[in-house]
Amino acid sequence: MGTLLFPLLLVALMVPLFLNTRRQKREMEKVNAMRDALQVGDRVVTTSGLYGTVVDVDDETIDLEIAEDVVTTWEKAAILRVQADDTAVEPGTGDAAAATDATDVEDEDEDTDAATETAGTVPDSAEDLTARSTKD
Repeated sequence: MGTLLFPLLLVALMVPLFLNTRRQKREMEKVNAMRDALQVGDRVVTTSGLYGTVVDVDDETIDLEIAEDVVTTWEKAAILRVQADDTAVEPGTGDAAAATDATDVEDEDEDTDAATETAGTVPDSAEDLTARSTKD
């Protein structure tokens, strides 16, 4: 029984390792296919988080326009993903997350005002303290 346990344990550990390697290989092939399919005009994001528009593509490098008349050269390996047109947010238009943040700030201001009103006064007796706690 003990002699079969060790080979069985080895097989049990090797199967997930093998499957993980295959998954990584498939992902790498998809990324390489995306980089090979880059075309002039594509909006891309680099691995460092820089957004740009492809203006020239070579075998190993890619030229990105990151601002008007500002073109930088990058290795293709630095391209993380192609940005879909519907995910682009124009500057100054805002987004849903910014609106939510503004609402949260207003709510915090109201809570702070209520706490400030009661924090500045000292109760004269235990009855005042009890009355104040039941009012909340």
